[in-house]
Amino acid sequence: MPNISLNFDNMNISAQVGDIVYYSHSGALLGGFDNTALPNTVMLGPILSIVDNSLVGGVGWTIVVDHINGGINNPPALGDYISFAKNKRVNTSSLLGYYASVNFVNNSTNKVELFSVGSEISESSK
Repeated sequence: MPNISLNFDNMNISAQVGDIVYYSHSGALLGGFDNTALPNTVMLGPILSIVDNSLVGGVGWTIVVDHINGGINNPPALGDYISFAKNKRVNTSSLLGYYASVNFVNNSTNKVELFSVGSEISESSK
């Protein structure tokens, strides 16, 4: 399967290897926003690598994507909206384990107030 390199000046830093990349062809302007229909959104494939080009003397980021649909007729074009989705097996919203430790540090010289702290506990085994 061919790989595709996507170059970005700015990027969402939560993107990581294994996330699935999608792209949407531009649609109609509605309320000052570019809108498109769901059928215009195409899955490109999983992210294989992310390179911060500033580390090698460049600018922006390069994402290498495993193009799972190699015979696609309409690859992403300049101006298409690129998005990604997390792997739900890996990126869950809960912590796993039997022990948690939290350390709150305030480095401010001004008076501050902690409004709320919450936690979730689920019995997973006996």
